Amino acid sequence: MGEVTSPRDVMLFNSILYTGLSPLDQTLSSLKKKYGETIYESEPLSFTYTSYYEQEMGSPLFRMIIAFSRLAPRDSLPDIKLHTNSIEDSLSHQDRRTVNIDPGLLSNENVCLATTKPYSHRIYLRKGIWAEVTLMYREKSYRKLEWTYPDYGSEELIHIFNKIRTLYRERLQCQQV
Repeated sequence: MGEVTSPRDVMLFNSILYTGLSPLDQTLSSLKKKYGETIYESEPLSFTYTSYYEQEMGSPLFRMIIAFSRLAPRDSLPDIKLHTNSIEDSLSHQDRRTVNIDPGLLSNENVCLATTKPYSHRIYLRKGIWAEVTLMYREKSYRKLEWTYPDYGSEELIHIFNKIRTLYRERLQCQQV
């Protein structure tokens, strides 16, 4: 029988979709108020992988990836997703989102996203939230899986998550000292 142990905390990140008219500063402020200072903020990235969000949010769309300095417990993902949904709701205009915030957890082993949508490869956590392993770490890099969204499987985002993983490993080393 295996020994039950508590896992290490992980790095919380958010992927934020927005347009030039979106309240990005307000979004970042709300996230930082709740989760603390960021350790990583990407440059705005063009979001051209799907037109799914354009009818609701407009175009052109951009994405920003942010990661937080303070590490998070692995079982906090449902509460984080519910909180980011409430931020989206508070910033909505005429029943349309102005930002889309996808929270996730990054560990040495994988990148995991929270979702409200069930599917065969997703595991139910609690409070209406499922988890999806989106990227796995193998052979010195994160790798996409057969169900990984094309944008998350892109070289651009994998490069960003590898950078964030390095920051995460440094945070873990600091905690051990």
